[in-house]
Order: sequence, then structure tokens, then C-alpha cells
Amino acid sequence: MNELVFELEEITPKEFFGAQNSHIELLKKHFPKLKIVARGNKIKAFGEEEILEEFDKKLTMLLKHFGDYNKLDENAIERVLTSHTSDDYRTAGNSGDVLVHGVGGRMIKAETVNQRKLVEAIRKNDMVFAIGPAGTGKTYTGVALAVQALKNKEVKRIILTRPAVEAGENLGFLPGDLKEKLDPYMQPLYDALRDMIPAEKLALYIENGTIQIAPLAFMRGRTLDNAFVILDEGQNTTHNQMKMFLTRMGKNAKFLLTGDPGQIDLPRRTISGLKEALLILKDVEGVGIVFLDDKDVIRHKLVKKIIAAYKNIENRD
Repeated sequence: MNELVFELEEITPKEFFGAQNSHIELLKKHFPKLKIVARGNKIKAFGEEEILEEFDKKLTMLLKHFGDYNKLDENAIERVLTSHTSDDYRTAGNSGDVLVHGVGGRMIKAETVNQRKLVEAIRKNDMVFAIGPAGTGKTYTGVALAVQALKNKEVKRIILTRPAVEAGENLGFLPGDLKEKLDPYMQPLYDALRDMIPAEKLALYIENGTIQIAPLAFMRGRTLDNAFVILDEGQNTTHNQMKMFLTRMGKNAKFLLTGDPGQIDLPRRTISGLKEALLILKDVEGVGIVFLDDKDVIRHKLVKKIIAAYKNIENRD
């Protein structure tokens, strides 16, 4: 029987093996024909040479991931194990660089293949559509890119917007002042920013207009120049709203539009402006389109299973 031995260097075995060796158990499930033993700072595998070669590649990729991100979780392991080649999960190159050093020194990077494609698309195009289900990091990666552009003085301001569909963009009936009315719809954007910018500095940026967070209706009539602009939840725009937003683009601007066509909250028979724009602009030079899928989910492992379950139901209808 052939043997392969990996010795962990400058890596805490407990962190790499997972709680109660949970990460090793995932490897065993993926390679049922191998005998895998983790002891001390070594991982040993016994089995057929061809399977050991594949195990060697996957474990090397996992070690590279841990070295890049200083962490390993079940989602990352699954992405590595289900990738077809090392190119599918490359971590080298500019696209794997730190986008932002967030609060507490946290290193924020694009963590999946398609998130890295999104980073590359933004660097090559002035307008990019990021399309995919919940939890794939569309908005989070986009906000990190916007903060990076602001820190590098590539833009003078960040503008984040969403269609407040649930209130029909008629917010008058909600209690509180304007900010209190808007905040529930903008919370995901605030959450991302708080990870990346210290609280006092973020408050200052919002107060002086360097960072602006507003519902889509507030974009009408404006020219958005020298700005990194993100339209979140774009699937909930109408034809007129999408056309209005796209034509706000000014000089030295980057536009990122995110959305999930599977979660449209518009009234029935109302065409999604996002779905329409994807068809109209697909061949326009300078417009990039990146599709993310359940392999890019970086939330709780159940989110991926939930997306798959709903997809099965929808495919049956």
C-alpha cells in the first residue's frame, strides 16, 4: 500500500484539523478509498497511487488557502474538494491580494474563484453586473473594492444605493426621521462598511458626504462622477429605475450592480430592470458581467443547501 505524508509547518494543527478533527472527517468522506490519519503535526494517507496524487493536490491547495487567509472552514474545504483543477481555485496573483485591511487588522480578500473574477472585472471595466444568489459575497466584495478605491484616492466618494421595494420607495408612513426610515433597507451596506472602516471614521465619512447611502429614488437628477457607485438588490428595479440609474454615470466613475434574479420582490408582471439590462448591455464594450453560484457561498454551510433545495423545487415547476 502506498503512503503519503504531509508535515504541517508554521500551522497550528488544531486550527487546520478543525474542532474534533472535523476538517479531517470531510477529507475522509471525499476520499473514502484512502485511510487518512492525522496525528501531531502530520497527516498520513494510505491507498492507491492515483488517488493519493489527487489527495496530494487537494491538500496542497488547502494548505495554500490556510496560508493566504489564516483560516479554514467547511465552505472553503468543499470549494477546494469540488474544484476540477488548481486553476479553478488559484490563490496567487493580484486578484488574491488583500483588498482592504479592515477593522482590527482583518484581511479582506476575494475568497472564491468567481469573487476573484469580480475583482478582475471591476479593474477592467467601468460598469460591472455581479449576479448570483444570497451569500455569494457580491455586495461585500463590491464594498471592499469601493473602500479600496477610496483609500487609494482613485475616487472621491462612495455611493451605495438600493431600491426600497418593500415600502414602494414611499417611506412616509414609517415612523422616525428620514435616516430612521431608510436604515432598515440599507443595513447590509452599513454592516459591510463597519467591517472595513473604524466606527468614528465611518461616521465622519457619512457626515461629510464622502460615503453616501440612499434609496434609489434619491439618485434621480444626479450626475455621479469621481465615485464608486454600488446598486445593491438590482433585481428589484423597474425598467425606468434601471435606465435612470445607468444614465447617472459621470466622469471617473465605477458602477457595480448586484442582484439575484431568483429573489425578485416586484409586483407580478413587472419586468425586472436588472434582467432586462443584462440582455440589453451584454455586448456593450466596457460592461462586465460576472455570475456567482452556490460554490461562492461564504455564509453558514446550510445556506448552500437551502439554495440547492429551492433550486430543485423551482426546476420542477
